[in-house]
Amino acid sequence: MQWSILCDFDGTISLEDVIDSLLENFGQPGWQQLEDQWRSGEIGSRECMQGQVRLLKLDPATLDAHLDQVRIDPGFAAFVKRAQALGLPLRIVSDGLDYAIHRILANHGLPPLPVVANHLRWCNDHWQLESPYQAEGCRSGTCKCTCAAQARADEAPRVLMIGDGASDFCVSEHADFVFAKRRLIAHCTNAGIPHAAIDTFHDATALLPRLLDSSLLQPSLPRLLATA
Repeated sequence: MQWSILCDFDGTISLEDVIDSLLENFGQPGWQQLEDQWRSGEIGSRECMQGQVRLLKLDPATLDAHLDQVRIDPGFAAFVKRAQALGLPLRIVSDGLDYAIHRILANHGLPPLPVVANHLRWCNDHWQLESPYQAEGCRSGTCKCTCAAQARADEAPRVLMIGDGASDFCVSEHADFVFAKRRLIAHCTNAGIPHAAIDTFHDATALLPRLLDSSLLQPSLPRLLATA
C-alpha cells in the first residue's frame, strides 16, 4: 500500500503560528478586525491574510531576524528522514507564507522540501500576498483539498494528512488517514475521521510502520493515542 504525506506548517511543524506572531509584533491597526471577520465567517482566509499582510510594517531584514527565532517541533527532522527512507513523498501544504517556511526549515538544517503555500512578496516598501494555489469555490489561500487530490493522482493512492487546526479541517475529510494535533483531534473525533492523535513528530515517526502495515486503519479503532 503506497502513501504520500501532506503536512501543515504553522502550529504543526512550527511551534507557533508565524503570521500571528508577525501581526502581534509588527501589525498596524486593523489586522485584528480582519481576524474577527474571518473567525465569524464573514471573509475567507485568503482575503483575511491578504489584508493582514498589507498591514505588516517591517522590512525584509527585520522579517528575517524574526523568522530566525521561530522554533519547530523537535521531532520533525527525524520524521522527514524516516519518511524519505521509506520512500514516502512528503509535501508541506500551508495557508501560510512560502518564504517563511523555506527560511525556517533551512535555519533548522532541514533539506529542501516541496512547499505549497501563499507567496510573500516585497514590493515598493510594503508586503503583498499572492495565492498561486487557490481554487475556485475555496476561500483559502491554499486549497489543501486540491493538493490531496493531486497527490493521490500523481504520487500514491493513499494520502496521510498531518495538521493541527481549522485550515486542516476540510482536507482531513479527503485524506485516508490523519495524524492530528490540537484542535484537529476534536474535529476528527467528532466527524468520525480515521486518525491518530500526536503530541510531537516523534509520535508520528513511531506510528509510520503501523500506517504502512494497515494496522492503523482498523475500523474498530476510530481514535488511537500515539505512543513514543
